[in-house]
Amino acid sequence: MNLNNKMNLNNKQKRHLQNLAHSLKSTVILGNNGFTEGVLVEIEQALRHHELIKVKIATDERETRALIADAIIRETGACKVKIIGNILVLYRPTQERKIILPQ
Repeated sequence: MNLNNKMNLNNKQKRHLQNLAHSLKSTVILGNNGFTEGVLVEIEQALRHHELIKVKIATDERETRALIADAIIRETGACKVKIIGNILVLYRPTQERKIILPQ
């Protein structure tokens, strides 16, 4: 996990990533089993492959959604770009950067 690799995105970078994420479909969907080891592996693979992903957290409880989102961010070391409704948008750059961020 990339826990020491925490990067902070400025507002311009977040807006850029939000625009890129707008057309994406949810890459990983958390079901009734919640945030399991298997889901974490899927999220890790998706981040390594795409850098920018959407995770659908299928629960109606706002607090539960927030706790799950925080756990995902903590475990993956990814940056939260945005959370809107039950969709969490995550970004984590790879060695061979696919997405170039504005300064």
